[in-house]
Amino acid sequence: MSKGNTFENDLMLLVFNATAIANLADNAGTSPLTNLYVSLHTADPGEAGNQSTSEATYGSYARVAVARSGSGWTVTNNQAVNAALVQFPQCTSGTNTITHVGVGTAASSTGKLLYKGVLSSSLAVSSGIQPQFSGGSLTVSED
Repeated sequence: MSKGNTFENDLMLLVFNATAIANLADNAGTSPLTNLYVSLHTADPGEAGNQSTSEATYGSYARVAVARSGSGWTVTNNQAVNAALVQFPQCTSGTNTITHVGVGTAASSTGKLLYKGVLSSSLAVSSGIQPQFSGGSLTVSED
């Protein structure tokens, strides 16, 4: 079985914009998550991975918080797209080849990896390089 298109879009709105799904999910937990965290990975974290699986390790790397709202993500047609620039800290030491990106629930530590994907081309990160995704360039899909 697969999800219906309306539910797929509702699910994306719930996850990325904190919009309730009527009669199913209200997002009214005791401390609802206000941000999602974009992470960079040097290999596929896999289906069983978490946010730290194969995560970038270059000097000053940190996950980037993106608001769980319409100002952080635009949701239409079963897709969530970053609404603004997602900019990682500039590399101060070390090197990494970034091949994957993830979206998860934690600013640091293991965190739950909600979505992951391969980049269209790998990114070599070394001193002075600042990885970033322009608005509209990260697309997360259901289907």
